[in-house]
Amino acid sequence: MKTPSTPLTSLTIIRPDDWHLHLRDGELMAAVLPFTARVFGRAVVMPNLRPPVTTAAAAAAYYDRILDVMHPDIDFTPLMTLYLTDTTTPAEIERAYRGGYVVAAKLYPAGATTNSDEGLTDLKRAQPVFEALAAHGLPLLVHGEVTDPEVDIFDREAVFLERYLAPLLDAIPALKVVLEHVTTRQGVDFVLAGPDRLAATITAHHLLLNRGAMFQGGLNPHAYCLPVLKREEHRQALLRAATGGSPKFFLGTDSAPHVRSTKETGCGCAGIFSAPTALASYAAAFEQAGALDRLEGFASLHGPAFYGLAPNRDAITLTRCPCPVPPSVSAGEAGELVPLAAGRTLAWSVECPTRGLIHEG
Repeated sequence: MKTPSTPLTSLTIIRPDDWHLHLRDGELMAAVLPFTARVFGRAVVMPNLRPPVTTAAAAAAYYDRILDVMHPDIDFTPLMTLYLTDTTTPAEIERAYRGGYVVAAKLYPAGATTNSDEGLTDLKRAQPVFEALAAHGLPLLVHGEVTDPEVDIFDREAVFLERYLAPLLDAIPALKVVLEHVTTRQGVDFVLAGPDRLAATITAHHLLLNRGAMFQGGLNPHAYCLPVLKREEHRQALLRAATGGSPKFFLGTDSAPHVRSTKETGCGCAGIFSAPTALASYAAAFEQAGALDRLEGFASLHGPAFYGLAPNRDAITLTRCPCPVPPSVSAGEAGELVPLAAGRTLAWSVECPTRGLIHEG
């Protein structure tokens, strides 16, 4: 009879990065930034503000605003992105590359998610921009869903892969692409079968929740995100991908803060605010799969390797310590935010060198 292994009481890993993060702006940004900056060394910051970050100059200004609200004792680097529109030019891509702030460009199909109305409407017309990205080694970050209303919302990722992403990869052989927040078995299979220049980020909420979470205890707007949560078979496929050791998959929280009043309304905003509980939630998913030994690769190594960056030099420790998550987090006058796992107790806390024990949430 096999003796059960003793559960780990702590796990030290190279400090991770978040390769897909929404910080918003102004007072809301100041409220949510510490949850990421105290745990993650770097984060790829999404550009879907109002107005969106469409130029190198706007990216540099946003970078400065982030640093302005960051605590001076915290070592954190925001990695900026450009929001692609129908009027983006190859020259703007070159300016972004030369400026040094921008590490990637974001493809939002127009109308696909929050603040995406100015996104691309025709990928073929944007081919010169994609070629410019390839020439400068800047990845294209893709919100991989069609917006065709005739396509079922649960099928929009799979249709996008076949209709748009496969032809794009064939058309521009040097283009690096990240399929962000992959949510389906088809998406996982597509990435695994694709070239090495194709990778994907996976969120903690898509690893832990299936679409039933949106209807537990009534209609739950705080479990509504885009892409939406999928069937259990897809969650299991994501869990296998994240914990399987492939360097094509890495951590991207897609933490997307919306204050309670804009979530609990007749037309609630899409997005899950996962930053306060992100790393503890990933640890829970990896432990569920019996793969805590592979968390470091997924969280700390695969992303930097894909972007051509060195891993962070410091480390953090996950400690098995009951961590109550509050029902809400204050965002000052902007309102209050409901984090992932609100009102629950997590099994892990995060300890950062020189900063003491952090009970996430």
